[in-house]
Amino acid sequence: MTPGFEGSYLGASDKISPAAIMECKICWTPYDPAEGDDTRQIGPGTAFLDLPHDWTCPGCSAPRAQFLVREDPGAPSAALMAELEVRTRALVADFTEVFHSKMRDLPMVNQALHVQAVGFRPHEGGFLGILIAPWFMNLVYLPGADRAVLRAGAKEVLALPSGDYEFMHAARETVGPYMACALFSPMGDFTSQLQAVDVARAAMTEIFKPENRAETDRSADIRARREAELAPPPPEPAPAPSRRNLLTGGLGT
Repeated sequence: MTPGFEGSYLGASDKISPAAIMECKICWTPYDPAEGDDTRQIGPGTAFLDLPHDWTCPGCSAPRAQFLVREDPGAPSAALMAELEVRTRALVADFTEVFHSKMRDLPMVNQALHVQAVGFRPHEGGFLGILIAPWFMNLVYLPGADRAVLRAGAKEVLALPSGDYEFMHAARETVGPYMACALFSPMGDFTSQLQAVDVARAAMTEIFKPENRAETDRSADIRARREAELAPPPPEPAPAPSRRNLLTGGLGT
């Protein structure tokens, strides 16, 4: 999971833009991506979220998790964020109704989960994010009003920074037209809502990294990567008997 930061948006990395100016809450030293950090040879144009994981505050050596958002010039307007809130709330309400009316008792449903919209952001005149439900996790695009009418059941490829993704056109009465790209289904490997949200946020971060671009099915890549993270580690070969292993119950290194 991408490391968060304290005090702003509950540390959700998908809430800040690459232009966000961060500030150390210990010594108030700012990190401005337009300037970078000469002390660590971080060039101008490096977003806070793209800093090395071991980067620390140049003023007091506090870890990056101690930084707050001071200002975000790249943040969308209040009106756009209000529209985003309305549309994602409708999306969650609609699929929550589907769960209660049609899906609740099906064996494929993970009862530990509930419907939640994660990481939605403005994109290409609409909004893009991940919808978690007890029976799926989908990348969802809510198109703007000026977009051509979607045809339910049709497929369309969207070009994102990390590659091309195949979406299916769909529509709901409350939500209206939308497009969905499957990441996980069913959701049986998730043990909690928190785990599902962490995976969704990590996926949104990876989707917007150009360095992940490859001539492949990106949704399948993300799904395979996250499934590997969820899977239990393979058993290790039994170590040769030794006094250290006996004394530590095999936990010593």
